[in-house]
Amino acid sequence: MKKKTTSILMAIVISLFTITSCSDDDNSVAAASNTIADFVSANSDYSSLLAALQRANLTSVLAGTTEYTVFAPNNAAFDAFLAANNFANLDEVPTSLLTQVLLNHVVSGTNNAASLSTGYIETLAEEATTGNNLNMYVNTASGVSLNGQSSVTTPDISVDNGIIHAVSSVIGLPTVVTFATADSTFGILVQALTRENTFTYVSTLSTTGTPAPFTVFAPTDAAFGDLLTELGVMSLGDIATATLEATLNTHVVSGANVLAGTLTDGMTVNTLGDNFTINTVDGASFTDLNDRTGDIIVTDVQAVNGVIHVVNKVILPDLN
Repeated sequence: MKKKTTSILMAIVISLFTITSCSDDDNSVAAASNTIADFVSANSDYSSLLAALQRANLTSVLAGTTEYTVFAPNNAAFDAFLAANNFANLDEVPTSLLTQVLLNHVVSGTNNAASLSTGYIETLAEEATTGNNLNMYVNTASGVSLNGQSSVTTPDISVDNGIIHAVSSVIGLPTVVTFATADSTFGILVQALTRENTFTYVSTLSTTGTPAPFTVFAPTDAAFGDLLTELGVMSLGDIATATLEATLNTHVVSGANVLAGTLTDGMTVNTLGDNFTINTVDGASFTDLNDRTGDIIVTDVQAVNGVIHVVNKVILPDLN
């Protein structure tokens, strides 16, 4: 009888041990982490991204509980980025630049592909003089493209602290020219900026050194259409070169990243051309030296070398 009792007790102990072991294993599996940082670390095709995050001390940011959306370039994308910018390897990229480039791939919150729409979103990268977060232009007309430079190749990779979208290339820090060329709203503006071989607007507005940063009051295509009607001409090519250049200059401020919050009523804006006046009563608008008025319809589109405010009327220099 004693032997039978002992056998029963042993069976119970073994059973309890087995249940406890299984429970521990289950808890271990349940506790396994799959953060953005974990996913990047576990995938060999993102070893360059991992190395970049480690060098910029950003791994811990993507390993926490705060939710982010990350547009993730693979190793081939990083190789192309390094070659295009004449870096032999990641160690040659200045840490400050690398940090901002990486942050330019990160957006707060969980944004799946279906929630993205054509327009501007805000990344974690910053403009140097103001600390204002850089924007990213998303175009969903055909898939998802970013700043006209990169496309989402594999969307909606779910992780514990957000979502990852694989992208075809590293998304460089956007200049005001990046947004002008990526956003079809500014098609005629780009034509104007590049109409003459002597115009240097593209190279100038692409620079991140002096005379940057810039504040650009950017007219829409509709604004240019209205201007042609107002001037009684058929096309942009009918406007005299000197007049076009003076007009374009009157939309650009150099040496200052002027955010909308700093615009005040009656403020004079001194540009590369003539000045104009800001009006803030009943919304933001402007009055040029010809007593023409227009509205500022979008503000604070932030690039790395300046900010864009979208206007619905072309600002003209003094035509008297």
